[in-house]
Amino acid sequence: MIESRNLKVDIEVDGGINKTTAQAVVEAGANVLVAGSAVYGAPDVAKTIQELRGRS
Repeated sequence: MIESRNLKVDIEVDGGINKTTAQAVVEAGANVLVAGSAVYGAPDVAKTIQELRGRS
């Protein structure tokens, strides 16, 4: 529906996003990822953000 109407929208996934799942949700069409627990529960927040960005 989005493509057929040529709509400009963001597709956000919030919940369950981590280094393992990020690539799959991007491949499925998401362009906004919310990775609260994965980031703020990590021992190295900056490194985790870099790793997530590298996979998405």
